[in-house]
Amino acid sequence: MSLRTLSALATAFTMAVAGSVTAAAASTAPAAPRATPGTAGQAGAAALKQVMFVGNNWDGTADVIASRGDFARIGRVNVVPDKDQRLAEIYLNPVKLIYFLGIRNGPGEGHDQFVDDMYSTPDGSAMVVSRPSFADVVSIDLATGRINWRFPVSGYRSDHMAVSPDGTRVAVSASTSNTVHVLDIRTGKQLGSFKTGDKPHENVFTDGGKYLWNMSIGEVNTALDDPAMDWTKGDRRITVVDATTFKEVKVIDMRQRLDAFGRKDLSDAVRPVAFTPDQSTLYFQVSFFNGLLEYDVASDRITRVKALPKNPATSEDRTTWVNDSRHHGLSMNAAGDKLCVAGTMDDYATIVDRGSLREGPLVPASKPYWATVSGDGASCVISESGADRVTAIDFATGKKVASVAVGDHPQRVRIAHVAADWSRPSTG
Repeated sequence: MSLRTLSALATAFTMAVAGSVTAAAASTAPAAPRATPGTAGQAGAAALKQVMFVGNNWDGTADVIASRGDFARIGRVNVVPDKDQRLAEIYLNPVKLIYFLGIRNGPGEGHDQFVDDMYSTPDGSAMVVSRPSFADVVSIDLATGRINWRFPVSGYRSDHMAVSPDGTRVAVSASTSNTVHVLDIRTGKQLGSFKTGDKPHENVFTDGGKYLWNMSIGEVNTALDDPAMDWTKGDRRITVVDATTFKEVKVIDMRQRLDAFGRKDLSDAVRPVAFTPDQSTLYFQVSFFNGLLEYDVASDRITRVKALPKNPATSEDRTTWVNDSRHHGLSMNAAGDKLCVAGTMDDYATIVDRGSLREGPLVPASKPYWATVSGDGASCVISESGADRVTAIDFATGKKVASVAVGDHPQRVRIAHVAADWSRPSTG
């Protein structure tokens, strides 16, 4: 969608809602007082239980489910309690409105994107959430459902996050400003930031939190998806920085590595990744590809590629694939011998043996969008964004072992901790 079209939409939309904005702004409750981190719903001294957070992107909610066993839903958190206030700000700012509508009609597939990623604080008292359509990160008190702090990112869209191994820092990608912000997870104060390639996406802390890797994926919302137009997708690269000084340590251009490996046909937009336990090897997905690649960190080269089966029912028209994804979702078990792959546009997930790169049974799934490891390490948990479910697949057998209903369009799934007696916020 062109900027001219977005501008026209914004003008029309602004006129349509002008009257309601005034009323909304007048009726919006004052922002909740900033809670002292760790005081509301204090869980630091209490026992914690391990759970999983499931971000329901189009709902603006996050489900809290058991991290193993039947993965039953425990409760739900409203991650947009300030929705009226945020919308009033957007409607009254033409530039923000243009981007807000661009997100809705681009990556949102006609929906607003209210939650992309989320983590818990170390004491289990809060959920920290990136909200793409609101271009921010917020901390939600899990006892009251109120906002502890809010950090507006630079630019107009927030995306993937990562939490440091000690749980004290959270990194968030700011898509439109090519920036990663690193925040104190308890206070929301920015500790530093660094520049990336175009459209920063996934973030990963390595070496015990010493380094931070960011993968930029370039422009994924245009229809210029033919390989001949790949040059229009922008600067796609991995940026590695010192996680304390935020100074650049290394830049990895996968275009050069792919060409050297003989795969000039593949995109160099690195999507989800998974490191081996010793972090010597990186497995990653790229745009438009039904498979994964293996990269040796020390020798700085791609060593193997694995193409996974195509679904005959999947259109070969690349413009129909969501945000340039073919497969989007990758995780590895703790032993480092099994990979779990979400075959997004091919509607399946599968366990891949790392040694042989042979896939197991193809487990049918509706637009699986993420893959992570269960709390006990026995299963891969995928989000079925097309069916509003999360499904667990046994690493040992490759077979589905559980599935549970969640909210509208689940995407990111993360291991988290909450108070042992938590069920839902008091205002939820």
